[in-house]
Amino acid sequence: MKRLRVAAATLACVLVFLSVAGSLAPRFDYSRQDREHIGSAPSPGHWLGTDDLGRDRFARLLHGTRVSLLLAPAAAVVSMLLAFAIGAVPGFAGGFAERAAKTAIDLVLSIPWLFLLLIVRAMLPLNTSPGTSVTITFLVLGLLGWAAPARILLARARSMRQAEFIILARSTGIAPYRLLCRHVMPNLRPVLLAHFWISVPIFILSEANLSILGLGVAEPLPSLGSLLRELETVLSLRTDIWRFAPLVMLVMIVSSLQIAVSKQEVPS
Repeated sequence: MKRLRVAAATLACVLVFLSVAGSLAPRFDYSRQDREHIGSAPSPGHWLGTDDLGRDRFARLLHGTRVSLLLAPAAAVVSMLLAFAIGAVPGFAGGFAERAAKTAIDLVLSIPWLFLLLIVRAMLPLNTSPGTSVTITFLVLGLLGWAAPARILLARARSMRQAEFIILARSTGIAPYRLLCRHVMPNLRPVLLAHFWISVPIFILSEANLSILGLGVAEPLPSLGSLLRELETVLSLRTDIWRFAPLVMLVMIVSSLQIAVSKQEVPS
């Protein structure tokens, strides 16, 4: 099992390197159109062929993978910061703050997460620039994905309130802010890291779902979800098999990340 996890982590690192390094190469311009080869099959000049606008599918796959692999962790960071602020801090403080935080967490968890994401994203402007749409998409993911880790952090912080080392630190007159930063947060770091790595593949899949529905990254900037939309026009698996490359890439990324963090258990 350890070898499988190492292989999965290695594959994830290779995919990150290839997507980032390849997308920076001038040869792989995702917006360049080849008017002489529109909707063409794979060739030495276009390794995965071209789309209906003559854009190189391999270049767009590299850029779309880079978008997901770089911004999904950023969304996970936002989510973990919110989870700590809404879960750990009130849980350690207790009283009204704890009750209010628990009510807010239960309310968010009672709503289907994907439907909530679709509602919030659909309410935002759709006629935005590609860069703005990327920021909005992953910011929404981070702002809505905090509830599950916050509930665990709240319970863990609540159990720490009466711990002996916390009582001893309080007896020395340490300020609550320093107590939270120097004693509570280090003990919650394993929980935060575990949920961070769990959230990354979830956010990649969520972005793909949004983009498939036209609510994610705007054209002409590609993403794995927007590339998957081309599968709607596939007529034959035998003749259009290269168009499944985004799906294969998505499965490889999510599977490698899930296997690599499979032993990253959330501390109880």
